[in-house]
Amino acid sequence: MGTQSDFLVGLARSVGNVDFEAVYQIELPRIYNFFRYRVGDDQIAEDLTAETFEKAWKYRERYRDNLASFSTWLFIIARRLAADHFRKRRPTVPLEEAARLANPQTLEEEAQARAEFAQLSALLARLADRERELVALKYGAGLTNRAIARISGLSESNVSTILHRLTRQLRAQLEKGHE
Repeated sequence: MGTQSDFLVGLARSVGNVDFEAVYQIELPRIYNFFRYRVGDDQIAEDLTAETFEKAWKYRERYRDNLASFSTWLFIIARRLAADHFRKRRPTVPLEEAARLANPQTLEEEAQARAEFAQLSALLARLADRERELVALKYGAGLTNRAIARISGLSESNVSTILHRLTRQLRAQLEKGHE
């Protein structure tokens, strides 16, 4: 089962013209959120998101729908850009800026959200790169375990097991921090 962008790309293939702007509008939030979870900096996430779509546009003729869905192809590009980013330099404070996006109603709620997000960011920073990437794909990009498996090269059951273990581990650590 593909995404709306996969449907548009398939339809365009039969007609001969991809509406890249429509695909961009559909996939932009998912790619951006993947990078927000992955790199933890809104500005860097914006830059990497733009670079992902730039590369997809530049190399659109190389896309092969018999190998992967269009959204999977975009996430493969995004994963490679994230890896390149981390090879160039290490993040200093992961996910700190995303706290303000929660938009709490009161100052007290905002302070509580910032504290919780800081704690979660610290816990995510301690994870191995692969685990942090799986969390970013699942909760940042909102991908299914099947899509994550295709992107990461892991089996779907392995992805499910790792994410379940990580979720349980992070929840226990967060609850421990509240005691």
